[in-house]
Amino acid sequence: MAKRSNDWDSNKLNRWIKEGRGQGEGKEYKPWLTVQDFPSMGRVTRVFGWTTQRIHHFFSDTQLKYFYLLDWEEKVIDIREHYPLIDLEVVLKDTSDLRLGKFIDRKTKEPYILTTTFLITLLNSDGKKSFTARSIKYASELSKKSTIEKLEIERRYWKAQGIDWGIVTNKDINDVRAKNIEWVHSVMNSDDCNGLSKAEFDDLFDGILYRFIDNKQSIKNIIAGFEKDYSLDVGMGLLLFKRLVAEKRIVLDMDKPINLSQTGKSVYIPEISDKGGNNDVKVYG
Repeated sequence: MAKRSNDWDSNKLNRWIKEGRGQGEGKEYKPWLTVQDFPSMGRVTRVFGWTTQRIHHFFSDTQLKYFYLLDWEEKVIDIREHYPLIDLEVVLKDTSDLRLGKFIDRKTKEPYILTTTFLITLLNSDGKKSFTARSIKYASELSKKSTIEKLEIERRYWKAQGIDWGIVTNKDINDVRAKNIEWVHSVMNSDDCNGLSKAEFDDLFDGILYRFIDNKQSIKNIIAGFEKDYSLDVGMGLLLFKRLVAEKRIVLDMDKPINLSQTGKSVYIPEISDKGGNNDVKVYG
């Protein structure tokens, strides 16, 4: 098998552009960088996004956690990871003090295409779209001169386009919230209906939902009782519960560890409550 070349040259640049990398929106967007490009990197992840309905590519746990936070927010309508600053020298008229020559392939001398970790599209309350860009770094990286230089290039690029930009580190992320979202995230992609029709599955959602109303039993006991009453496989009740949380038909405090020992009556069910939800968008950083 031929060894994969990590050299960066004009042929690879043109091929990636032809492939549509860094282009498109929503489901059609293709990130500039993918996990296949750097298979030897440690914590690479591919995960299906609720918001975009496509596979996302990440190179660190911090990138993944921040993605979960974004994917949870209802006003986030698009998430484009590893967005290329391919028109950098067009957007920035004067780059003489930025030392762009530092970011080149040492062998081929071809300039690298710099990227910002996330370009996020928000739908505001007035119905208009806005954009924000975030660069994800480990806090320890911020002491490196090369990292600071790259971040300054990104800052100027987004400022020139009037787009809010910021840095998010692992210290800025609520790990509990990210972990809770991760816990329910995969069920939105599950087609496992346990041999039931969609109508039957929907009936189960409604059935288990109303079990929680004013129920003093623990969540785990409510789930176990529901599985027994409906002769469901063990685990199906938990899947239903996770799906209800993911769809926000059951609202938990995602900033606290999810506790299945708390009572059913302690959960908030918006469709049977007169209370309003919290519509604040948390872009974190």
